[in-house]
Amino acid sequence: MITTTSLDGTTLAIDTTGTGPALIIAAGAFCDRQSKKGLAALLSDRFTVHEYDRRGRGDSGPLGEVSVEREIEDLAAVVSRIDGEPFIFGDSSGGALVIAAASAGLQFRKIAVYEPPFTPGPSSALADQLASLIAAGDHSRAVELFLGLMGTPEQAILGMKQGPYWGHLEALAHTLPIDVRLCNDGQIPAEQLARIEAPLVAIAGSNSPWAVDVVTAIADHAPHGESRIITGHGHAVPDETLSEVLTTCFEAETDA
Repeated sequence: MITTTSLDGTTLAIDTTGTGPALIIAAGAFCDRQSKKGLAALLSDRFTVHEYDRRGRGDSGPLGEVSVEREIEDLAAVVSRIDGEPFIFGDSSGGALVIAAASAGLQFRKIAVYEPPFTPGPSSALADQLASLIAAGDHSRAVELFLGLMGTPEQAILGMKQGPYWGHLEALAHTLPIDVRLCNDGQIPAEQLARIEAPLVAIAGSNSPWAVDVVTAIADHAPHGESRIITGHGHAVPDETLSEVLTTCFEAETDA
């Protein structure tokens, strides 16, 4: 692990593995830099993979202000440690972060995002409600509310509460309001996308009908956008499948 410091002084933890062109992974809700280790391992024979803990997660500094701008500054601090323009992959709300950062001027060689949740549900009102629950110490209810509005069936949530992973979800519940705020009130961020100069590939699984519509719209609004659909998968795509898609995507740019 190495660290870098964001503009407001927040320490960010980074793991770097592999060899080849630089590739940053920006994780989504309930995730830290440990969450994509399987994916990173599969990519590390072709890329130098940089995984970082977003603020408030893992070994990075505290969340502090719930602000999209601070998250963009954090990503800029990670990019500043890399020579040249890196590739970047953003998963779910991490994809929304990458889009916001690229539209704000961060330079990437090529962008790939997987199912950014620009869909009805994530709203400013929800972010406020989650923040209130977290301030009251009710992390479990905050997790339930978030999962329910993201479409997780009630019975599935009840089952998750009995499993060993629920404690991890509760531990990261305080980061949910920023993941929600990144989602642009559930609207496609057309103005952000129009400002992105880098090639952008928006990816979805065919089992996520909402996401197929979202990535098609993202590709339509980005000047150099395209969409790809992974047949037979949903929001939780296997690492092996996703690594093959990302490798093809990024190596195409390397060979161009």
